[in-house]
Amino acid sequence: MMSDAFKKCSNCGVEWQTREDFIHDEEVILLGYQPNFVMLSKGLFLFNHKCGSTISVRVHFFADLYQGPMFDNSLTGSSECLGYCLHQNELRPCLAECECSYVRFVLGLLKSKTTVPLRDS
Repeated sequence: MMSDAFKKCSNCGVEWQTREDFIHDEEVILLGYQPNFVMLSKGLFLFNHKCGSTISVRVHFFADLYQGPMFDNSLTGSSECLGYCLHQNELRPCLAECECSYVRFVLGLLKSKTTVPLRDS
């Protein structure tokens, strides 16, 4: 039987009914980001749960938290790239006008446990 929960821990079975429940759970800690440079929406945000499990959630489940400018070009590997996306545990935002920049912004929201969509100013 399928659950309608947002996410379920495969180790201990805890379920989060909504994305907000998951984000605001103090027992869920953001670890990092595993990019998919071919299709950014299929990249993974990685979280640790108190039971010791690592939980992955695809980027597209959080994409609506970003409402700023979207860029078409990847700057990965260029002189303008700081290389943050190449390091899974790097959570800092990137100010480069790169297609990956929205993911970096969302990482900041998840780290601060914010769920209100914000405009990048």
